[in-house]
Amino acid sequence: MQTGLKLLEVSNKLHHSVTMAEKMTSKQVNITAEQVEALFRPGEAHRDLYASQDIFRAEMQHLFRQCWLYVGHDSQVPNRGDYIATELADQPVLMVRDREEVKVFHNRCPHKGTKLVLDAAGQAGPFFRCPYHAWTFRTDGSLRSIPHPQGYDEERLHESAAGCGLSPVENLVNYRGFIFARLASQGIDFDAFFGGSLSTLDNMIDRSPEGRLSVAGPPLRYMHRCNWKMLVENQTDTCHPMVAHESSAGTVVDLWSRIGGNSKKPMAVEIYAPFLSDYSFYDKMGIRIWPNGHGHTGVTQSIHSNYSEIPGYFDQMIAAYGRERAEAILSESRHNTVFFPNIMVKGPIQSLRLFKPLAADRTLVESWIFRLDGAPDMLLERTAAYNRLINAPTSIVGHDDLEMYERAQEGLSAGGNDWVNMQRDMQADEMNFDGEKVVIGTSELQMRNQFDAWRKFMLESIQNADHKAGAGA
Repeated sequence: MQTGLKLLEVSNKLHHSVTMAEKMTSKQVNITAEQVEALFRPGEAHRDLYASQDIFRAEMQHLFRQCWLYVGHDSQVPNRGDYIATELADQPVLMVRDREEVKVFHNRCPHKGTKLVLDAAGQAGPFFRCPYHAWTFRTDGSLRSIPHPQGYDEERLHESAAGCGLSPVENLVNYRGFIFARLASQGIDFDAFFGGSLSTLDNMIDRSPEGRLSVAGPPLRYMHRCNWKMLVENQTDTCHPMVAHESSAGTVVDLWSRIGGNSKKPMAVEIYAPFLSDYSFYDKMGIRIWPNGHGHTGVTQSIHSNYSEIPGYFDQMIAAYGRERAEAILSESRHNTVFFPNIMVKGPIQSLRLFKPLAADRTLVESWIFRLDGAPDMLLERTAAYNRLINAPTSIVGHDDLEMYERAQEGLSAGGNDWVNMQRDMQADEMNFDGEKVVIGTSELQMRNQFDAWRKFMLESIQNADHKAGAGA
């Protein structure tokens, strides 16, 4: 079989002028295990993984449904009837507070399929009302009322899908305020999927003297015209900052060296300057990986290690946890933690970035920040400053990365080489480890770890689908 595979050849040859509506509805892709395996060779990934719209649809159908995806934080829905609307892969969902519990439903009326809510967030009151035929549903998802119910056989209606109310996302976990969901009805459980990587969330939450986070306002949203995997890979790519960010962070460092003198560095300079650290700094920083594609940079040090102390904060932490525990919490300086497939968390500055895949060459990035409940406001000020300076559409650093992503997306259309290389510090049998593994900070092991998980979950889903098809034959 050719490694430069083409999925759905009939579709590719006969339907080049597919409308957007057809693209949105043509979600089923007949990809085989053999085709998945052909996308990889040792330390290399086929360019179709980034450029093929058919592979993108296969990811939505298989990969994203098997993984545990981030929905939102329960602080976004503090009161009964509060909701947010978002997407899990290609599925519109809504997260709502029902009394003491947070629930997640597919964002569609079970009657005619109309989206129930369009706003990113809102307050439904005691029930949701469909804007098409005014069917109403309680915040627990149950059907409340149907206008002009004459003509419906009550028994038949309640046996129908519409009569059962809103369709829940049944596999749901609230982990210390963070809501995760798995779309597949069967699959890996939450703890097995995340394993030791949850320690990053624990550390971020424990930085609050009260052991609690709250979302601080809406996210920064930033469209990237590239494949979602480029963004995820970049989070643990430590060989690009001193190159790609020389024009932005390098300019800041140069200016401050000429005008700063011996004065205290402003917060912006503290944030920008570490991006210019050399290779030896990143080597020593280290990378830790866990199974299923999760991993983080910053095992021993990171670009967040040397920020100025916030007056009074350490004393608050000692009062809450005791000195030894407080020191252990604050000594962690994890840089970027990737939760496969599409989340990145920065524990030391309480931020979460969500990479929402929209097409093979289009990804919406949401950058969320959190308040440490009970902590000094200056910590939130630094977190908000970092988000604006690094992750905003107006960021000088963010535009360095965006240009590289878009150049790569365009470059992958060029012929002559079908493969993307990620062989730095590659070792034989490197994926056979128990629990976790720590390597040099400039290794590309975490990228290979992500693709190992990509292949694993794609193959499991395909095999399950084949089994079901065989059983139904």
